[in-house]
Parts: sequence; C-alpha cells; structure tokens
Amino acid sequence: MPDSGSSQEVRFGGNNHAGSNNNLGVLIVFLGVIAAIAMQFSLHRVDEGHVAVYYRGGALLHSTALPGYHFMLPFITTFKSVQVTTQTDEVKDIPCGTSGGVMIYFDRIEVVNILRSDYVLDVVKNFTADYDKPLIFDKVHHEVNQFCSTQNLHSVYIDLFDQIDENLKTALQKDLNEMAPGLHIVAVRVTKPKIPEAIRRNYELMEAERTKLLIATEKQKVIEKEAETERKRAVIEAEKQAQVANISYAQKIMEKESMQKMSAIEDATILARKKSAADAEFYAAKQAAASNTLRLTPEYLELMKYKAILTNTKMYFGPSIPKYITENNLPFTSTTPDDETFDQGA
Repeated sequence: MPDSGSSQEVRFGGNNHAGSNNNLGVLIVFLGVIAAIAMQFSLHRVDEGHVAVYYRGGALLHSTALPGYHFMLPFITTFKSVQVTTQTDEVKDIPCGTSGGVMIYFDRIEVVNILRSDYVLDVVKNFTADYDKPLIFDKVHHEVNQFCSTQNLHSVYIDLFDQIDENLKTALQKDLNEMAPGLHIVAVRVTKPKIPEAIRRNYELMEAERTKLLIATEKQKVIEKEAETERKRAVIEAEKQAQVANISYAQKIMEKESMQKMSAIEDATILARKKSAADAEFYAAKQAAASNTLRLTPEYLELMKYKAILTNTKMYFGPSIPKYITENNLPFTSTTPDDETFDQGA
C-alpha cells in the first residue's frame, strides 16, 4: 500500500508542473497577440504628398509627421493624413436662382487648390481635417448664389458665363486670404449650367440665327476686303503710272534743259568766236589806221595823187588845150594839132 500511495503522489506532482508550463505558454501567446495588436495600431504610414496630424483624446496635438513610417500610442493617439499637393475638389449640383426667378443648376464646378505644409496645423485646428467642405464646397455654393441673384438668365448663361470661373476664383481667394492664408486656389473650372428645356430650345434657335448673322457678316467682310484689295491695287497701279509719268516728264525736262544748256554753250561759243573775229578785225583796222597814220604823209599822198593821175591819163588834142588845162589845174597835158583827146586808161 505505501508503495502505491507514494506513486500517486509522484504522479500528482508531475501534473502540477505540466499545468504551469501550459499557463506560461498561453500567457506568452496572449502577450504576443497584444504586442502585435499594439504594433498594428501604433505603427502607421504617411504617404508622399501628405502630412499627418495627431489627436489624443480628441484634442489636436502640436506635432505633425512627414511621409514615411511612424509610431504613436495605440488606442490613445489617432492620426489623419492631410494632402499638401495640388488637389481638385468637385462641387456638384449647385443651384442658381437668377434675378428673373429662373432656377438653373451648375452640374459641376471644379476647384483646384493646394495647402501649404507649414499651414496644415492652423487650417486643421480651425476647420478640421476636412477643411475643404467649409472653405471650398460651402463657399462655392455661397458665391454662386450671390452671383446668380444679381444677374438675369441671359447674363449667366451667355454674356457673363466666360467670366464666372475667374470671378469665382478671385472671390474664393479673397476670403481664404483672411480665413486660411495657407490655402491657395490654383484654378476654377465651371461647366455650362442646366436650364429648362423650353428656354434651352429658344437659346439654340437664337444661337442658330446668330450663327447665320455671323456668317453673313463674315461674307460681307470678305466682299469688303476684296473690294478694298481691288481699290488698293488700282491705287497702286495709278500711283505707279503717275510715278512713271513723273519720271518721263522729269526726263524730258532734263533733256530740254540739257539741250538748252548745249544751245547756250553753242551760242556762247559762236558769240565768242564772232567777238574774237570782230576784235581781230577791229585790231587789224586799228593797226591799219595807225599804219596809215604813219604812212600817209603829205609827200606820200602827193605821190599817190600823181600815181592816180597817171593811172587815168588822158591825152588832149586841139587848139584850146592850154586854156582847159589852166582852168582845170591839170599838171600834165599833151597836145596834138587836131585838139583830140585820148584816154590812156581806156
């Protein structure tokens, strides 16, 4: 008996040791699961182009995290990822009541915006991580309603439609500069608003008529342009002919002037030649006169007188010769018995 009792004690002690080992393994597994869960909820990733903001007990912490893997207290601290690159917010189905009482809808307005990373904490603190709802979506509705309430349907749909995007961008940025300085509006794209079907058909008819008018206007401009081109061509041709005529006229004038100058030169040459001849004749006459003055002495003249008499010698014959000679003062006489005259010069 004692032997069997002792063996029972030994078996009981072995069971206690195995139970302790089982409990330790369960505890290790439990702690591993807790650690894995804690790791799962403490390790988090921030994507590129985002900044993480942290909350503890619902309060925003003053720390942020850049892209990468980070740790936080599990179950106590939470985070939200805020995009800091360019993003596009689509605001859909925006009602627009015009000043004339017509209700139209903008199907979609796209607002391209970007938040600076150094302003993330301020914007999230004032407008939460979903800041685009109060700052973009609600502001777009407000600005569109304000614009439509002061304009009629034709202005919104036709006349001022091309200005809506730029005016909306300016209005949004003006408010954001005061409310959220780090948020910048890059661009605004506005789709054509939806209008009642009956009004849309009227606008289509009006647009078709306007297109016809534009075509007719363009045709008229083409005709006017062609006429203007033809007129300019005629003017250019007339100017060319006038220039050619002026050149020909100037050429003829130059020819006449050249001929006149040549004639004047010839006249001057003839005049100079005649003057030279006259001067020569005058000089010769003057020299002859001076020579005659020196040569025509009384003795020479007496000699020439007798030569002239001898050249025209007459012979007288008859009884009255002495009387004739005395009356005519003839220096030389010759008489014959019959008083006949004989002219030697004859």
